[in-house]
Amino acid sequence: MASRQYATFEVADQLFGLDVAKVQEVLSFHEYTPVPLGPRSIGGLFNLRGQVIAAVDLRVQLGLAARDFDGPAMNVIVRTEEESVSLLVDRIGEVVELDDDTVEPPPDTLTGPSRELITGAFKLDGRLMLALDTNRAVQTTTGNGIDE
Repeated sequence: MASRQYATFEVADQLFGLDVAKVQEVLSFHEYTPVPLGPRSIGGLFNLRGQVIAAVDLRVQLGLAARDFDGPAMNVIVRTEEESVSLLVDRIGEVVELDDDTVEPPPDTLTGPSRELITGAFKLDGRLMLALDTNRAVQTTTGNGIDE
Protein backbone atom coordinates (compact mmCIF):
# COMPACT_ATOMS: atom_id res chain seq x y z
CA MET A 1 0.00 0.00 0.00
CA ALA A 2 1.50 3.35 -1.07
CA SER A 3 1.62 6.21 1.39
CA ARG A 4 2.70 9.83 1.38
CA GLN A 5 3.90 12.25 4.05
CA TYR A 6 2.10 15.56 4.53
CA ALA A 7 3.28 18.64 6.41
CA THR A 8 0.20 19.94 8.22
CA PHE A 9 -0.80 23.45 9.24
CA GLU A 10 -3.91 25.43 10.16
CA VAL A 11 -5.61 28.38 8.56
CA ALA A 12 -8.77 29.72 10.24
CA ASP A 13 -8.96 26.56 12.41
CA GLN A 14 -9.07 24.28 9.34
CA LEU A 15 -6.36 21.63 8.98
CA PHE A 16 -4.46 21.52 5.68
CA GLY A 17 -1.64 19.39 4.40
CA LEU A 18 1.04 19.66 1.71
CA ASP A 19 3.12 16.85 0.28
CA VAL A 20 6.43 17.14 2.19
CA ALA A 21 8.32 16.72 -1.09
CA LYS A 22 7.08 20.23 -2.00
CA VAL A 23 8.06 21.83 1.34
CA GLN A 24 11.47 23.48 1.50
CA GLU A 25 11.26 24.67 5.12
CA VAL A 26 9.00 26.14 7.79
CA LEU A 27 9.86 29.33 9.65
CA SER A 28 8.52 32.32 11.52
CA PHE A 29 9.21 35.72 10.01
CA HIS A 30 8.08 39.25 10.82
CA GLU A 31 9.62 41.76 8.39
CA TYR A 32 7.76 41.86 5.10
CA THR A 33 8.18 44.47 2.38
CA PRO A 34 4.76 45.50 1.05
CA VAL A 35 3.93 45.17 -2.65
CA PRO A 36 1.57 48.16 -3.15
CA LEU A 37 0.33 47.36 -6.67
CA GLY A 38 0.58 43.57 -6.33
CA PRO A 39 -2.27 41.11 -6.00
CA ARG A 40 -4.24 41.25 -2.74
CA SER A 41 -3.02 37.76 -1.86
CA ILE A 42 0.65 38.82 -1.73
CA GLY A 43 1.27 39.64 1.92
CA GLY A 44 4.72 40.99 1.09
CA LEU A 45 8.25 40.04 0.17
CA PHE A 46 11.12 38.99 2.42
CA ASN A 47 14.76 38.08 2.10
CA LEU A 48 15.63 34.49 2.94
CA ARG A 49 19.40 34.02 2.88
CA GLY A 50 19.78 36.28 -0.16
CA GLN A 51 16.72 35.01 -2.01
CA VAL A 52 13.65 37.26 -2.34
CA ILE A 53 10.55 35.25 -1.40
CA ALA A 54 6.95 36.26 -2.07
CA ALA A 55 4.66 35.58 0.90
CA VAL A 56 1.22 34.47 -0.30
CA ASP A 57 -1.54 35.00 2.27
CA LEU A 58 -3.32 31.65 2.23
CA ARG A 59 -6.31 33.24 3.97
CA VAL A 60 -6.92 35.46 0.93
CA GLN A 61 -6.36 32.53 -1.46
CA LEU A 62 -9.06 30.61 0.44
CA GLY A 63 -11.52 33.51 0.16
CA LEU A 64 -11.12 34.71 3.76
CA ALA A 65 -10.16 38.11 5.18
CA ALA A 66 -6.47 39.02 4.87
CA ARG A 67 -4.26 38.32 7.87
CA ASP A 68 -3.18 40.95 10.39
CA PHE A 69 0.59 41.45 10.16
CA ASP A 70 1.17 42.47 13.77
CA GLY A 71 4.08 40.31 14.88
CA PRO A 72 5.68 37.26 13.30
CA ALA A 73 3.79 35.06 10.86
CA MET A 74 4.30 31.37 10.16
CA ASN A 75 5.65 30.59 6.70
CA VAL A 76 5.61 27.30 4.84
CA ILE A 77 8.21 27.74 2.10
CA VAL A 78 7.27 25.59 -0.88
CA ARG A 79 9.16 24.80 -4.06
CA THR A 80 7.46 25.24 -7.40
CA GLU A 81 9.00 24.63 -10.81
CA GLU A 82 9.87 28.33 -11.12
CA GLU A 83 10.76 29.49 -7.60
CA SER A 84 10.32 29.16 -3.88
CA VAL A 85 7.21 30.83 -2.43
CA SER A 86 5.98 31.24 1.14
CA LEU A 87 2.47 30.35 2.22
CA LEU A 88 1.43 32.39 5.25
CA VAL A 89 -0.46 30.16 7.69
CA ASP A 90 -1.84 30.50 11.23
CA ARG A 91 -0.21 27.51 12.93
CA ILE A 92 2.24 24.81 11.98
CA GLY A 93 1.26 21.22 12.69
CA GLU A 94 3.21 18.02 12.31
CA VAL A 95 4.22 15.64 9.55
CA VAL A 96 1.77 12.77 9.08
CA GLU A 97 2.04 9.71 6.88
CA LEU A 98 -1.20 8.79 5.13
CA ASP A 99 -2.14 5.90 2.89
CA ASP A 100 -2.97 6.98 -0.66
CA ASP A 101 -6.08 4.80 -0.71
CA THR A 102 -7.66 6.68 2.23
CA VAL A 103 -7.99 9.97 0.34
CA GLU A 104 -11.53 11.12 -0.36
CA PRO A 105 -12.82 13.77 -2.75
CA PRO A 106 -13.12 17.32 -1.34
CA PRO A 107 -16.33 17.65 0.69
CA ASP A 108 -19.41 18.98 -1.12
CA THR A 109 -19.71 21.67 1.57
CA LEU A 110 -16.40 23.18 0.42
CA THR A 111 -17.30 26.10 -1.85
CA GLY A 112 -15.80 29.26 -3.30
CA PRO A 113 -12.11 29.79 -4.04
CA SER A 114 -11.00 27.17 -1.52
CA ARG A 115 -12.60 24.35 -3.56
CA GLU A 116 -10.15 25.00 -6.42
CA LEU A 117 -7.14 24.67 -4.10
CA ILE A 118 -8.02 21.28 -2.57
CA THR A 119 -7.10 17.95 -4.18
CA GLY A 120 -8.63 15.65 -1.57
CA ALA A 121 -9.48 15.08 2.08
CA PHE A 122 -8.25 12.69 4.79
CA LYS A 123 -10.02 11.81 8.03
CA LEU A 124 -7.62 12.11 10.98
CA ASP A 125 -8.61 11.47 14.60
CA GLY A 126 -11.81 13.50 14.57
CA ARG A 127 -10.49 16.13 12.13
CA LEU A 128 -10.55 16.51 8.40
CA MET A 129 -7.26 17.37 6.70
CA LEU A 130 -7.61 19.02 3.31
CA ALA A 131 -4.76 18.26 0.90
CA LEU A 132 -3.66 21.48 -0.78
CA ASP A 133 -2.61 21.77 -4.43
CA THR A 134 0.74 23.58 -4.10
CA ASN A 135 0.76 25.08 -7.60
CA ARG A 136 -2.75 26.46 -7.33
CA ALA A 137 -2.17 27.77 -3.79
CA VAL A 138 0.77 29.94 -4.88
CA GLN A 139 -0.88 31.17 -8.08
CA THR A 140 -1.81 34.79 -7.37
CA THR A 141 -3.35 35.80 -10.70
CA THR A 142 -5.87 33.04 -11.27
CA GLY A 143 -8.48 35.12 -13.04
CA ASN A 144 -11.17 33.70 -10.74
CA GLY A 145 -11.77 36.92 -8.84
CA ILE A 146 -9.50 36.16 -5.89
CA ASP A 147 -7.17 39.07 -6.60
CA GLU A 148 -9.22 41.23 -8.86
